[in-house]
Amino acid sequence: MSRQTRHLTEQRAELRKGRKRRLTRRRAVGALSAAIGLTAAAVVTNVMLSPAGAAPAWPDPSGERAVAETIEVSGEYDGGFKRFYGEGDLGGGDQGEGQDPVFKLADGAVLKNVVLGAPAADGIHCMGSCTLENVWWEDVGEDAATFKGTSESARYAVVGGGARKAHDKVFQFNGTGTLTVSGFQVSDFGKLVRSCGNCSEQHKRTIVVDDVDITAPGKSIVGINTNYGDTATLRTIRIHGDDDRKIDTCARYTGNDSGDEPDETGSGPDGKFCLFTDQDISYQ
Repeated sequence: MSRQTRHLTEQRAELRKGRKRRLTRRRAVGALSAAIGLTAAAVVTNVMLSPAGAAPAWPDPSGERAVAETIEVSGEYDGGFKRFYGEGDLGGGDQGEGQDPVFKLADGAVLKNVVLGAPAADGIHCMGSCTLENVWWEDVGEDAATFKGTSESARYAVVGGGARKAHDKVFQFNGTGTLTVSGFQVSDFGKLVRSCGNCSEQHKRTIVVDDVDITAPGKSIVGINTNYGDTATLRTIRIHGDDDRKIDTCARYTGNDSGDEPDETGSGPDGKFCLFTDQDISYQ
């Protein structure tokens, strides 16, 4: 029996123990996946195989692969839970802007079962609609993933997975369309999702964050630009280790296309741009 098979067998045993307590969560995630056009299989692998009431366990990498040149993906790429890390031009390991990604996804591509180790350069670039399923960042580089689609109909889905040690942003939303993050976990981070505040070409962006575990320290869950009509919907957010409630839920900015640092104008639910209530956020 391989290490990965043994890992999944153990998780399935935990699944049987907590099946009843997870039924509501499974239905909620299933409904979300249907809304964004994912199959049930794309959600089951990570979200349903975790102990009841707990965030999904981090995978044990099945091996390692050094990446010296960006891997371009069209169609589906299954990494088999191997750890990918940068070397050469992708091996700087700093926060500098303009780095190349480890993976570059064409419109409609699916990347699944990947662990990104350190250094991770600029993580993943989605050039159009994409699905990131069970992707894990052990030590986020410049950003974990950047979404760059130019069509308002673009749909980006992050299903399962997790990220740690993000000095600034985890997900950078530069393009347009709708980004949905579900069944994810993040810890020790700056911003989970940021709609670009000063890109030279700006857009209206729609963000949905659902069924996510967030562990302090962190700065904000979502940052949006109200002057471009961005919206952020938060549902079933569990925040851990933030007794003083320092993590902003939804930070609102006035964005620009000049490259200047955007001005923050407020935070929290407002019924227009930040779409959630206090009941959608729990502190544990």
